[in-house]
Amino acid sequence: MTDILQLTATELGEAIDKGDLGPVEITKTYLDAITAHPLSPRIYSELTQDRALAEAKDAEERARLGLRRSPLDGVPISWKDLYDTAGIKTEAGSLLLKNRVPSKDALVLKHATAMGTVCLGKTHMSELAFSGLGLNPKTATSPCVHDTDAVSGGSSSGAAASVAFGLAPIAIGSDTGGSVRIPSVWNDLVGLKTTSGRLSLTGVVPLCARFDTVGPLAKSVTDAAHVLAVLEGRKAIDLTPPTLKGRRLAILKTVAMQDLRNAPQSAFETAVAKFTEAGAEIVEIEIPEVEQSFAHAAILFAAEAYGTWGAEIEANPDMMFEPILERFRGGADFKAADYVAAWQDLERLRKAYLSKTAGFDAVILPTAPSTPPNIERLLNDDDYYITENLMALRNTRIGNLMGVCALTLPTGIPSCGVMLMGHPMQEERLLRLGLAAEAALG
Repeated sequence: MTDILQLTATELGEAIDKGDLGPVEITKTYLDAITAHPLSPRIYSELTQDRALAEAKDAEERARLGLRRSPLDGVPISWKDLYDTAGIKTEAGSLLLKNRVPSKDALVLKHATAMGTVCLGKTHMSELAFSGLGLNPKTATSPCVHDTDAVSGGSSSGAAASVAFGLAPIAIGSDTGGSVRIPSVWNDLVGLKTTSGRLSLTGVVPLCARFDTVGPLAKSVTDAAHVLAVLEGRKAIDLTPPTLKGRRLAILKTVAMQDLRNAPQSAFETAVAKFTEAGAEIVEIEIPEVEQSFAHAAILFAAEAYGTWGAEIEANPDMMFEPILERFRGGADFKAADYVAAWQDLERLRKAYLSKTAGFDAVILPTAPSTPPNIERLLNDDDYYITENLMALRNTRIGNLMGVCALTLPTGIPSCGVMLMGHPMQEERLLRLGLAAEAALG
């Protein structure tokens, strides 16, 4: 008997297409699994059962008539709780938005629904998406699949946990500084950070709109490619099996390789060896502009975040977890002129980065330099919290600062991943390369 919960999203779609499984059976299996799982209150903030079953029934009728709209028509998806869902609470992990009920779906959810996907429910997240750890004592802290006493990674913490614990075949998160990739790597998933501006943010609760991106957390690169297509309301890309032979990959030495913990370093070295064995040419490069861009991170992220949420925060600051409150307030005192100057310099640094990486198929680096920290220690040790939060986002933030798309792949070592960074708006090319890298990693 087929174990529905073990299949990838693509495999579920193929089973529906062949008539081996029906969308209603699949959806009911997931809804039952969520209801029965002891950790689901830490993973899902809302279960959209009525909507899911209605959408599944429609998908089943389309399948019967041979009118499926996409490879994922009839496949359930979980949504991070910052995507507006009509008539259903969307609170972005924050008590500041308690009982907020939007009247419309976010545009990407509308596209995905039109392509036949089934909305399972909303997943827990860091407060207003402003943490790479996923620690949220105000609503819920989602668990890591390898250690339920450790954080899942943020801010798409519940999104990752929903897939890793078998409570969704695929999840939609968001990534501002690493918030798709960190929970993906810590839960051994594939995570795609799209280029800023590639996917609509209409109906998405903002953090830093100039950095916010929409992206999937998945079991495979193929799943991620199919989800990107449904989020845009278009056909999937060509997924012809590629090869790494002759591909040029650059290891980014600047800052990204410093102070790695033992497991991520070992995992990255193993991944590089496998890529080399598969025929890729590996070149180490130094790009000083990457490290220079870090000097602008505080003003660019924090100033926009506080400018977006300052009024709501200061009206009810006691509703926030203190470290997140302090992080927002860190953007309060920057001058507008300094913010503009920082953006202008970042654009200069981005041009230099793109020029120096133009001859490579991708830049590779460890997705995270660290592994999931313990929840209790994070709550009781301020120095530990600060260190782990900064370490978690250090490598992923490079992709956001440089304005590129990025893909993280599991390496086979728990909670350790390898990240491939492409050029802006080159997601299709990156995903095809990701298929080859995924095959090489085994």
